[in-house]
Amino acid sequence: MAASKKNIVIIGGSYGGISVAHNLLKHAIPILPDQASYQIVLVSAASQVICRPACPRALISDEMFNQNKLFVGIPQVFEQYPKGSLRFVHARATNLDYNDRIVSVTFQEGNTEQIDYHALVIATGASTPSPLHGLNRDEQSLKASWHDFRKALPNAKSIVITGAGPTGVETAGELGEYLNGRPGWFSSKPEKPNVSITVVNAGSQILPVLRPAIAAKAERLLDKVGVTVIKNARVQSVKPEGAGTETALTTKTTVTLNTGQTLDADLYIPATGSKPNTGFVPQALLAPDGRVDTNPATLRVDKAGERVYAIGDASSYARQAIHIMLEAIPVVSANIKRDLLLAAGKEGVGEDRNFQADVRETQMVPVGRSKGVGAAMGYQLPSLLVWLIKGRDYWLWTTGGLWSGKQWVKEK
Repeated sequence: MAASKKNIVIIGGSYGGISVAHNLLKHAIPILPDQASYQIVLVSAASQVICRPACPRALISDEMFNQNKLFVGIPQVFEQYPKGSLRFVHARATNLDYNDRIVSVTFQEGNTEQIDYHALVIATGASTPSPLHGLNRDEQSLKASWHDFRKALPNAKSIVITGAGPTGVETAGELGEYLNGRPGWFSSKPEKPNVSITVVNAGSQILPVLRPAIAAKAERLLDKVGVTVIKNARVQSVKPEGAGTETALTTKTTVTLNTGQTLDADLYIPATGSKPNTGFVPQALLAPDGRVDTNPATLRVDKAGERVYAIGDASSYARQAIHIMLEAIPVVSANIKRDLLLAAGKEGVGEDRNFQADVRETQMVPVGRSKGVGAAMGYQLPSLLVWLIKGRDYWLWTTGGLWSGKQWVKEK
């Protein structure tokens, strides 16, 4: 690559990274002076992108979703742009030197590369405790985890899930319906479920983002597919250590709670939050929770120098939610474009755009393949509407336009 290239490095090949790349290729690069001197460098540990919210259902069987829509090759979605405008780097970011403005990456084969950047976007997302729920490494490791889980599932008589946020509740609902059957209109909990499924929650309410009445409805729906919820209980220990993770995914597990209760599980699924993928970022740039310390209005990483930004689950700008991130994409993209124009000597480029997160109650949680609970912009949604919007295919209907860039054809 020519040394004269001004690299706009985007680390992370999922919702945030792909969306910013499309925005810049469509709306920023074409208006820059000497646009041929700029190149988007998209760094991703995975070569495919996945509709991550679909994992609670997809982990059960490949038959749940069209795999060609669930997994999409990242390089292919950028073939529409002029040759050389984007370079895809299939590697993991391992170090950020924000003083010399260099990102170090390591490829699967072990070789490394240092990439200098003119602008940098950190969109590395977060890793889940269970390898079943996302691209913690790459698509191959996720598919391997699903294969091992599916192989063990027919012999499981007890499943314990810790964590009662959306991922834990959705996973319990999907497994409950798949293993214990879909409830009828007036049926209560099965008298003798085929598989005992238990969800452990540290708080007094599952789904803490939603109001108590909606959470209680979700609990009733779980009950109908044979799922028991234990509240106000924290995990004190898990034996063997590492159970439910990639190294011991299907190991029989004993979960001990701080209440003294012990739960034996043929399959154990930890779903207690996520960890931001920021291990390559210097501590000086991180917030106390490990996310990149980001200006919540401009989405710049002010401590990192000029033209550095962060978006998505790796950023501190707002709570982790895909709908909030998608609202922020046009803002960060506009500010990147403005900063690039200023750096190129342009004047009269206007003011910063400022982002303000929508903090109204918004979350949709399917419980099985036909029910669900949720709210949007502060209004409670009926189960049918949750199913219609999300529960049918966990947002897979939205990702075609997102990955292809059609969602970003117009500058918002």
